[in-house]
Amino acid sequence: MEPLNPLRFERLVAEVIDALPPELGSLMENVAVVVEDRHPTEDLLGLYEGVPLTERETYGAFEMPDKISVYRLPLCEMCQDETELTDEIEITVIHEIAHHFGIDDDALHTMGWG
Repeated sequence: MEPLNPLRFERLVAEVIDALPPELGSLMENVAVVVEDRHPTEDLLGLYEGVPLTERETYGAFEMPDKISVYRLPLCEMCQDETELTDEIEITVIHEIAHHFGIDDDALHTMGWG
């Protein structure tokens, strides 16, 4: 499909995040979710950058937030329509949130999310 304009894509990402169970959102600690056009060097749909909750020893008030990037152009390019795009955004966001919780790609694959 043609790439959605950045504002519409950001709205879809926000809708996916808003639809997450509140229990999940309340467990996320200091995470920023951003939309970017694409990763500068790799062919990715999303990327988690930070220290997973399972690996944090000390985490003070001055720590930078973890970051989840959702890449607009690759997601649009792989989808046929906005419904499929919304589904892929959801899968991508959940996949990256799982990394925040310390779930690696192998475990995600075993659970059907990888």
